[in-house]
Amino acid sequence: MTHFHKTSPPMEATDYWDGFIAEIEAADYLCQSVRTLQKWRVTGFGPSFYKPGRSVRYRRRDLRDWAEARRRSSTSQDAA
Repeated sequence: MTHFHKTSPPMEATDYWDGFIAEIEAADYLCQSVRTLQKWRVTGFGPSFYKPGRSVRYRRRDLRDWAEARRRSSTSQDAA
């Protein structure tokens, strides 16, 4: 009798970008300190975040989109 092991399909790119990460991982992704992300949350400057209970989580897609919106080609380019 042959047994087949059911394996889960590979994670699709959309699943990856829709995943949530902790504050320290988000800070690493943006090349910022955790303290900077905390300050941004207070002022409303930073990327969108989720607060399920006492923890803070960021969605990878939100971090990527927020960073891309700040992409510039020169220092004299105005913010969009």
